[in-house]
Amino acid sequence: MSTAEGSARTALRLSLASLRTHKRRFAGTFSAVLLGVAFLVGTLVMGDTLRAGFDSMFGNATSGTDAVVRSDSVITTSDDAMGTRNPLRVRDSLAAVRKTPGVAAAEPSIEGAGQLIGSDGEPVGGDGPPTTAGNWLRDPRLNPYDLSQGRAPRAPGEVVLNEGAADTGKLRIGDTTTLRTPDPVKVKIVGLATFGGESGMAQSTFTGMTRADAEKYLMPAPGLAASLKVRATDGTSGQQLADRLESRLPDGVEAVTGQQAADENLDNLSGQFLTLFTSLLLVFSGIALLVAIFSIHNTFAIVVAQRTRENALLRALGASRRQVLSTTLAEAAVVGAVSSAVGLGAGIGIAAGLQALFPAIGFPFPEGSLAISALSMLLPFGVGILVCLGSALLPAVRAGRTAPLAALRETAVETTRVSHGRAASGVLLGAGGIALAAVGAAESSRSVPMTATGAVAVLAAFIVLGPPAAALAVRALGGPLAGLRGRTGALAQRNALRSPKRTAATATALMIGVAVVTLFTVFAASLKSMMDETVGRNFAGDVAVSTSGFGAGGSGLSPKLGPALQKLPEVDTALGLGQGVARVDGSGQELTVTDPAKLPEVMNLGQVDGSLARLGKDGLAVSRSKAEGNGWKPGSTVALTFTDGRKERFTVRAVYETGELTGDYVITHRAWAPHRTQDADSLLSVSFKDGVSQEEGQAVVAEVAERYGEPDVQTRDEYAQSAAGGIDMMLTLVYALLALAVLIALLGIANTLTLAVHERTRELGLLRAVGQTRAQLRAMVRWESLLVAAFGTAGGLGLGGFLGWALVRATDSRGLSVLSLPPLQLTVVALVGLGAGLAAGWRPARRAAGLDVLRAIATE
Repeated sequence: MSTAEGSARTALRLSLASLRTHKRRFAGTFSAVLLGVAFLVGTLVMGDTLRAGFDSMFGNATSGTDAVVRSDSVITTSDDAMGTRNPLRVRDSLAAVRKTPGVAAAEPSIEGAGQLIGSDGEPVGGDGPPTTAGNWLRDPRLNPYDLSQGRAPRAPGEVVLNEGAADTGKLRIGDTTTLRTPDPVKVKIVGLATFGGESGMAQSTFTGMTRADAEKYLMPAPGLAASLKVRATDGTSGQQLADRLESRLPDGVEAVTGQQAADENLDNLSGQFLTLFTSLLLVFSGIALLVAIFSIHNTFAIVVAQRTRENALLRALGASRRQVLSTTLAEAAVVGAVSSAVGLGAGIGIAAGLQALFPAIGFPFPEGSLAISALSMLLPFGVGILVCLGSALLPAVRAGRTAPLAALRETAVETTRVSHGRAASGVLLGAGGIALAAVGAAESSRSVPMTATGAVAVLAAFIVLGPPAAALAVRALGGPLAGLRGRTGALAQRNALRSPKRTAATATALMIGVAVVTLFTVFAASLKSMMDETVGRNFAGDVAVSTSGFGAGGSGLSPKLGPALQKLPEVDTALGLGQGVARVDGSGQELTVTDPAKLPEVMNLGQVDGSLARLGKDGLAVSRSKAEGNGWKPGSTVALTFTDGRKERFTVRAVYETGELTGDYVITHRAWAPHRTQDADSLLSVSFKDGVSQEEGQAVVAEVAERYGEPDVQTRDEYAQSAAGGIDMMLTLVYALLALAVLIALLGIANTLTLAVHERTRELGLLRAVGQTRAQLRAMVRWESLLVAAFGTAGGLGLGGFLGWALVRATDSRGLSVLSLPPLQLTVVALVGLGAGLAAGWRPARRAAGLDVLRAIATE
């Protein structure tokens, strides 16, 4: 056996013996690694499960479609990755398809937005996932939905629902309800269906109609369809069929394989969602592991300091620095390996829990077993061990440098002095980070990467400046405590001041958790304030009529509602804002379709150059930001290309100041009519005549709106709150995910205090011997815990507030940012941080108070 092998075995035996002897010392480290690894495993397994579920579902649903014939003209915008595709003329394309060799069957497929009203009168779905309607395909192999109950629709008004929509809306076969298309349509449910063997994806809904009804309500004209689905004869592949079809189709029409179309749908419906969602979870996993690093490092730093005499004896007996360092790292590796292994199982449990939880709150999560890959297991296991080894590296190096003479000391020695160089470097790093973030957030040079770099530098400065800041903070926070609690408070303050490095490392973990919570709280509150200000500045109507929901869900408002409201004697102006799409100078853009002449009556547009009343069929109104960015002014000519492939020249006839609610491009209904698809208004603004009260006007508007699918009729304030509805859901999810990071931080505080109690056993015994009561001893430990938590919470609030401001400013592209520091929410965050600190000190305080006085005094 070589000398190196013998040294390694000796180090491993020593580390295992130490772990067996001092199991409690590493309880916090074990828990921190376990939770961090479990969260990472849960994230990866859930991502794999989502991908596998969607792949299986779409694969099963489209297995009978060998080719898809569709328009080759599609326009995508920044808010719609799926894009808007021009409908097909069924008669021309279907005849060519059916004459193609290798075609066994072909059917037109009509698709559009359609939202069901449940048995309780509330819309089904709409909060993110799509709500769709279409024709029920008669060929069961071409139809992605399988009839599970009832029958297919045959007569006008009959529909089939996916089972998930029926369950959510508490609808059954034989029930009559309303379908918003967006015109309200009375429908009777005659059947239920599954998609790819599943009842549905969370709040996604589908309503299958007869072809005649689908053409009537979902297409701009009869004889149109979104696509043709084609099934091949036996022996003909999908690619062969697509190639044959391609040569026979009219201009502007293309053929793709069924697999290609399914992949595109999968990418559009789940790809972006999966990427964003899993990336978000990985970020929070990283935060949890970062918090764990501070807890683990603190544990090993304390353990090394407490074992100074033990390590010195080993050195005096002949152990080399390398052997002592290897012993400490071996302990870290063993703790990391065991806790990571347990974390793998816990992570699978977290993924199973999330699989059951997310559908309940509206996130699409297909049913089925968990998909567990080797990467999802090996990567977190390796990360857990590396995190543990990396966190223990500096304490291990410090242990290896222990001098043999340290064995003669009575107590363990831990350096408490903070170098001036560290303080100076922290100040410089912080100043540079603040300056960089400020420049990145400045209106003249907004840059998210620059702001993010500055934010990271500020975070690093907080960590570097932790020890001197901890000493100052504990003195400031502990001063009143000594006056209120007397000797007990003074002792708690003195204990927290003993090792500023230890206090800072313990508090930093909590600080990071509180900082991220504060960051998202400030950012969400600022978005809401910006929405309130935007509505207040732009919306000039008395009430807003809109449909609830966000994302791809919902169906919009019926274009017939505005004219119906305009006829009311109480209404002065009722104007709907519809939506269209076009390529403006080659880039996909959303268009607002309305009556521009009436727009100033219900929207505050600011200064208008030109005339909104003269747009006509070839006129365009543009927001000032777009006009200045493109060098346009009244009289300029702009090329617009629509989904039907037609390119037309429009003249800019008006430039308006504010376009937050109106949009950047406005055209008339006459200009949009030749290119329209499924008509819908996204917002209806109503102003009342003089003398009509808010309550009276809102009541008559709601009465008429009830006949058009019961959309929401809201005041300005109510509309602003509903427009920001998705922010609250996001914030709730963020808080739930960050709870794990805060829990790890609290475990770190508890573990540090437990080790400190062990370290001060003799001291605590002497305090009890000279008259300190158990209650006073418990209070002393708890107040020390509170001081550490107060420092971490205060630092987190300050850091999170600064990062929130920087993020709000850097992501604002129109100069509309409104920084909001919500006092109630931030007070709750502060109280939770302080309360959690007290809770973390509960067990160490009980353990300290339970020490036997004589044994404690006799402890070495």
